[in-house]
Amino acid sequence: MTRNALALGDWIITTDNSAAIGEKPADVVAAPDEVTANFAARVALLEQWAAGSEPEAVLLQNFSGDAHWHRYVEGIEQLFSQAGIPCPPISGSSETNMETMQSAVSVTLLGKRKRAVTTEGLHWFLYGVPLVGQRVLLEKDRVADLKVIQEAIEGGLAERVWPVGSQGVASEAERMIGKKPTSIERIDSSTSGGPGTSVLIGVAVEKVGAAMQHFGAEFVALQFES
Repeated sequence: MTRNALALGDWIITTDNSAAIGEKPADVVAAPDEVTANFAARVALLEQWAAGSEPEAVLLQNFSGDAHWHRYVEGIEQLFSQAGIPCPPISGSSETNMETMQSAVSVTLLGKRKRAVTTEGLHWFLYGVPLVGQRVLLEKDRVADLKVIQEAIEGGLAERVWPVGSQGVASEAERMIGKKPTSIERIDSSTSGGPGTSVLIGVAVEKVGAAMQHFGAEFVALQFES
């Protein structure tokens, strides 16, 4: 089962977009273009990992104007550096015919499936805290670390990765494994996960101890309704 990915054989296509977040005066949330593109690419990368795939190419759709292109590219490159993996080739298009009042960008990743994924027999944890809007910028230390996740995937500690989106932790868990978690300490399970700031992690029972040590403080075990 993929999350929001399109599967074409072993090819996996994932995408995310952002609107009214950026450097234009009319934007609802003020943020550097690099940060905006970084978080759009972040969601698309997490969707790749959720499908058991790794990205091979990046398509950037820039609706903000030609002057914003290089900053968006820089943000995407930073994202892959943060994840500890090489940045794939980047191509795409910029809107240069019409000037928009607000920023808008979309990042699409084309990847190849590398590993099988399962939800069976796993213990589930929430890594990171669901954040949205300015909280993403103000509480960076509570955002799930992509390099930590990538190392867990490569090291066999994380059997399944599933980013939390706008419907919140409870909705994502029910969608993936068919059960809602009970209350989570200090977290509203219906709160939007914003740009993948928190991630559901599935761990084999014999690796729970090692996973808890690897992920650190913002790694909370989930309990489910019977």
